[in-house]
Amino acid sequence: MIVRLFAVLVCASLVFGCSSTKITSDYDKEADFSQYQDFHYLGWAKHSDQILNDLDKDRIEKAFANEFAKRGMKFVDASEADATVSLFIVVDQKTGATAYTDYYGGMGYGYGYPGWGWGGGYSTTRYQEYDYLEGTLVVDVFDAGTKKLIWQGVASGTVNENTKSREDRINRLARVLMAQYPVDPQ
Repeated sequence: MIVRLFAVLVCASLVFGCSSTKITSDYDKEADFSQYQDFHYLGWAKHSDQILNDLDKDRIEKAFANEFAKRGMKFVDASEADATVSLFIVVDQKTGATAYTDYYGGMGYGYGYPGWGWGGGYSTTRYQEYDYLEGTLVVDVFDAGTKKLIWQGVASGTVNENTKSREDRINRLARVLMAQYPVDPQ
């Protein structure tokens, strides 16, 4: 079940909607990103494959391959690549709370002691706790020769349980996250 829930995280309308998805990135300021023309996937980081099924892993890899291709990088075998991409996913169960206060009545005319007069209103506050899943996708890009990390992109947000348009949301998340990559799309 977490497998299906998390894939939606990766999907980005966070509804993993981009507006509520937190995106951060960092990169090696000394790296020459123009030298990276080819990449391969290192494979999913430990335990990520327990969270996602093969269909969702394939969707995510294709979405990022498409974004790297827009930046002049093509997917190749590991022996030919000059960059290595690692994908890592974490899902945490969180608890949130909401409180809502209704104000009713206000001032009104009513019957009171010792006669007619003004009365006050009343309010009710409702407090509710709820559980939700927060997912984090980490994309690391390493120099294949030196094994040095050159870029890291992180997207985190609430996991959406809606499975409709999953592929579109994954593509959107990859696009938003890769907008932080130091090479602009061509």
